[in-house]
Amino acid sequence: MKTMSLTDAPAHSGADTLARLATVIESRLPQHGGDADTSYVARLLQKGPDAFLKKIGEEATEVVMAAKDADHGGDTAKVVNEVADLWFHCMVALAHYGLKPADVLAELDRRAGTSGIEEKALRKAVAREGVMK
Repeated sequence: MKTMSLTDAPAHSGADTLARLATVIESRLPQHGGDADTSYVARLLQKGPDAFLKKIGEEATEVVMAAKDADHGGDTAKVVNEVADLWFHCMVALAHYGLKPADVLAELDRRAGTSGIEEKALRKAVAREGVMK
């Protein structure tokens, strides 16, 4: 079986890139034969949620640190690199939970044009209604 790589198909758009990367990550799931001896993703997935959730926390912290550095004259490319690491590990989590980047993009599309303040207030109102029932 040929090992899948992100470069197997040409890049077309950000959504295409995410979908292609998701396909590679999904191929590393234990149920799809992911080999923890040869794949970092398979190793993370084999260790379970604690492993990739820890990485998400670490990468989120590194994004914050890179952004703070950029605010003081640091290299903004480091922000991009750390966000890429964060997104990657979030995609590992999505695969573990049977989700795809398209699910996140659909949610972002749903929120488009909605004030963040209004959206947050609506979520709080819905949560309050659920508690009152």
